[in-house]
Amino acid sequence: MSAAETVPVPAAVPREAAAGRRRPSTGVLIAGGWLAIVALAALVLPLLPGFDPLHGDFGNPAAAPGPGHWLGTDAGGRDVFQRTVAGARASFAVAGLTITVGMLGGGTLGIAAGWFRGPVDKVIGFAADLLMSVPTLILVMIVVSLRGPSLPVIGILIGLFTVPAFTRVVRAVVLSLSEQGFVQAARMIGTAPLRILVREVVPHVAPIALTFAFTATTVAIVAEGSLSFLGFGLRPPEPSWGGIIAEGRTTLGSAPWISLAPAAVLCLTVLALNYLGDKLRSKGGRG
Repeated sequence: MSAAETVPVPAAVPREAAAGRRRPSTGVLIAGGWLAIVALAALVLPLLPGFDPLHGDFGNPAAAPGPGHWLGTDAGGRDVFQRTVAGARASFAVAGLTITVGMLGGGTLGIAAGWFRGPVDKVIGFAADLLMSVPTLILVMIVVSLRGPSLPVIGILIGLFTVPAFTRVVRAVVLSLSEQGFVQAARMIGTAPLRILVREVVPHVAPIALTFAFTATTVAIVAEGSLSFLGFGLRPPEPSWGGIIAEGRTTLGSAPWISLAPAAVLCLTVLALNYLGDKLRSKGGRG
């Protein structure tokens, strides 16, 4: 018998199983495709000539959806489709600031609390509980009233209120990692704590924090829409999803498309983000 015949051959992986692992589900493709379409529209369409969400076609106020205006016009003759696209830019800008502040602030505090424990953990935990007890929207409305509405102010404020949630998520992961064998081994051989954090802990924390970022993104989009709807977002006629919905509520009976179009886009975007976040969390749990 030859040597080649004595070497065990690994069992072949069924083609269907391998394809199932590689190929995302239909729901993931639909959710990801929707988010890609909205993001590309928000980034690309405003760069095209003729795109002006503030221009009013005074000859067609509150016009129904048609060839000239795909989603109709509002009471001032402004194109609802263009305003919805421009509103997506505002929502994504706020979401980006929120995630940046939440991940950097909450991630740093969570790592410190989980790694150093003791008094550091208690102080950070108390600060997180204190911040979570503050009524978020009310405080944001007060600050916006004093400072004036702007995307940076709104995004940073909402981001500050996501810091405690990121802190708790990251802290739990760090506490678990600190008991793992590879971290204990690195400590036993005298590796510097900062090196352990950078090379061993952070790479394991980052995927969990990014998964939670989907939830924080939905919070940011809904919060920005709520603030704009209540009149504490961008000042009209600057478009935002909540602001457009608020503008069209007085004409729901005669021109429902003014509010329904941005409301539908907002709901579908939040639904897609929540779906992808749930899929990533369930995948991480199985892993």
